[in-house]
Amino acid sequence: MRTEETTFNAEPAEHAEKSCSAISAYSAVIVVALAVLAGGCRQDMHDQPKYIPLRESTFFGDARSARPVVPGTVARGQLRDDALLYTGKRNNADADMFPFPVTERVIRRGQERFNIFCSPCHGRTGQGDGMVVQRGYRRPPTYHQDRLRDAPVGHFFDVITNGFGAMPDYAVQIRAADRWAIVAYIRALQLSEHAALADVPDADRGKLDAR
Repeated sequence: MRTEETTFNAEPAEHAEKSCSAISAYSAVIVVALAVLAGGCRQDMHDQPKYIPLRESTFFGDARSARPVVPGTVARGQLRDDALLYTGKRNNADADMFPFPVTERVIRRGQERFNIFCSPCHGRTGQGDGMVVQRGYRRPPTYHQDRLRDAPVGHFFDVITNGFGAMPDYAVQIRAADRWAIVAYIRALQLSEHAALADVPDADRGKLDAR
């Protein structure tokens, strides 16, 4: 009986010993795997050799890390090879034509941009009575005077682009196509103040009678 009992009690101990050995082996595998993975976590992107802007360089003879661009380099999207579109000039004079067809969509876009950027000084109707002017800013001329009614469209584009007198330039705030759209809307405002019945299309004259 004692021999059987001793054998019976030895089996769980042997089983426990095997389990401990398996766990130890498993843990060793995990440790090795983690060590391998940790070795792959390199800091090359963090510690890469690079120059902070304007930092001195010991490689180039002029000690500048920021290198000059190649002569003739043009930034993407800034070629600006259409002189009329980007300057409003033809043969070094204010252009008397638009660089693209003036559609209803263009005029509506111009109205939107005009109300945002121009109306604070020029007013919604172009009379030069915007809210900023009512608060003391220098009054701009009305668009409806003969001098500006006869001015070529390139003149308005040039003023928006480069400023004039007390008016600052808006070349940064308003892209070229939108500047032309504003010019188209200015022309619409001018026409609205000096239009005759003959200027209204026949299909739309009934709308005037209804009012």
